[in-house]
Amino acid sequence: MSGLTPLFLEEHEAYRQAAQMFVEKELAPNADRWEAERDYPKELFAKVGSAGFFGAKFSERWGGTGPDFAAEAVWVEEVSRCGAFGLASDLGAHSSLAALYVDRFGTETQKDNYLRASIEGTAVGALAVTEPGTGSDVNGIQTKATRDGDEWLINGPKTFITNGSWADYVVVAAKTSDDPGHKNITLFIVEGDTPDFDRRRMDMISWKTSHTGELYFNDVRISDEQRLGDVGSGFGHIMQNFQWERLLMSLSALSMAELSLETAIQYATDRSAFGRPIIKFQVWQHRFADLVMRIRSSKALAYRALRLHIAAENSEEEDRDELVRLTSMAKLHSQRLALKVADECVQVHGGSGALMEYRAQRFWRDARVGPIGGGTDDIMRNVIARTMGLGVA
Repeated sequence: MSGLTPLFLEEHEAYRQAAQMFVEKELAPNADRWEAERDYPKELFAKVGSAGFFGAKFSERWGGTGPDFAAEAVWVEEVSRCGAFGLASDLGAHSSLAALYVDRFGTETQKDNYLRASIEGTAVGALAVTEPGTGSDVNGIQTKATRDGDEWLINGPKTFITNGSWADYVVVAAKTSDDPGHKNITLFIVEGDTPDFDRRRMDMISWKTSHTGELYFNDVRISDEQRLGDVGSGFGHIMQNFQWERLLMSLSALSMAELSLETAIQYATDRSAFGRPIIKFQVWQHRFADLVMRIRSSKALAYRALRLHIAAENSEEEDRDELVRLTSMAKLHSQRLALKVADECVQVHGGSGALMEYRAQRFWRDARVGPIGGGTDDIMRNVIARTMGLGVA
């Protein structure tokens, strides 16, 4: 369209082609096997790092490869089509959560120690905010960090932490005071082999390849040099990064929806009923047409939010409420849509959709996590309402 600046430039399309080739060669052929084994080699992080896909948004000073945040969005779209959504989530949480926190709020030493290794893929990171009793209520976390001279003692549990069970370092949110409000949370970097830091991998209904973990901090002692940002700055840092996390979740869900739809159409083309391929029945033609329309609409919303994020990263004038509102809308809409498309994929498979040997059931199970993780549907509605000036109790 004349006068409209493309969201993805020529360099981004070249980056997309490289990402597609990597996914098709290194990930997709192994996805079904890794899902069956409920695991994949940790060395895969270094392979992704050496290919340059962890460095898209980071400075060359720390090993970043560029070109920008739009390139990372491209990578997330493509890796989410690998067929193993738990694996894609692990890779995303490493680069888009843990490493991003170190980049934005870390000291020069912390970046040299953790960001550089994260970009290389030689150290796997995780972000630990969620707790068993708090869920979406970040300000309600109970994990505490108590100062002891030049050190801190951390106590408390974390749960549903992507990469948590095998991360080499974890960015941990902890209460550092009993003051009310949003200035009582601080972030810390805890290395995986720190004494009295225990964790276990969780067995979930979905994301079977993901190393999602429960973490336990029992008088875990770390130096003040492991503090990430100022004391009391953690809540603000989490809220700032939430927007990028939720946007990437939207793009990932839409790629997942596209893969589910392609799988459904292929099955409907190959499978016959009542003497003709299922795809020839108008009822399924209409359903598929509706799903394509909804995916395109949801992607347009997500891409508009992406434009605002890029403008904000480039220090251009931005409407903060509009950025938060569109990101929350995109997250809410895309997750439910991915689940809807996956459900239709199961439906068109008929009885085969319930068999573990078919991908349809896996797509449905994996999509069910979306409306919960990163902020539930109702939390997204609360955020949208606040940006509309409606007020939420």
